[in-house]
Amino acid sequence: MSPTETPRASGGGGSRLAGSFTPGRIAMVAVAILTLVLIFENTRQVRIRILIPEVTMPVYVALLVTALLGGACGYYLAARSRK
Repeated sequence: MSPTETPRASGGGGSRLAGSFTPGRIAMVAVAILTLVLIFENTRQVRIRILIPEVTMPVYVALLVTALLGGACGYYLAARSRK
């Protein structure tokens, strides 16, 4: 063992949660919270036209569906780029 390496003592050291709070995860939690605030602040009914049919639904449903579709597209593209 070199002088810079030290054995780990059992039960000592930092918290297990310390490694789980990365800047990327904190940013994703903040974006998720802001998205939820935006969704729940917009509850009035709107008419949405998707190609031919016209649908009336609350804004938060349309925003939630759009967010889920965007997340699915992002996941698909990220998984595809890993191949």
